[in-house]
Amino acid sequence: MTPDVVLLAVEWQPRALLRAQLIEEGFDVVATNRWPAMRRHLRPGSKPELAIIDLKGLPNPSDVLRDVRVLMKPARVLVLTAMGTIAPDEVAALGFQTVSRPIALGDVARRAAAAIRSLRRQADHSDQ
Repeated sequence: MTPDVVLLAVEWQPRALLRAQLIEEGFDVVATNRWPAMRRHLRPGSKPELAIIDLKGLPNPSDVLRDVRVLMKPARVLVLTAMGTIAPDEVAALGFQTVSRPIALGDVARRAAAAIRSLRRQADHSDQ
């Protein structure tokens, strides 16, 4: 079964807390700390509604964003930027939704939930 959200975050505590909050919101979430594991969930025919990528501590974040842009529509990707990673303006220029740290994980979960609901509404309208 395809999860609603696939989350990539190197740091275990933010990954675990964000995953838990999204599950509480009613979403099926797969979380990982490695890009190759996330990439397996982005294969054609079984992509999640939303991918969340936390750039903090991620090795080669530019490469990950380049690759994910080929695998997912940028509007379906939420990127958390942090000091010392890629500038939020650069991430937004690639078409990704961005959230800049510092930010409360509850706010990130709410933003992700709102993005998924918006994507679902768009899909419902395109079916009519």
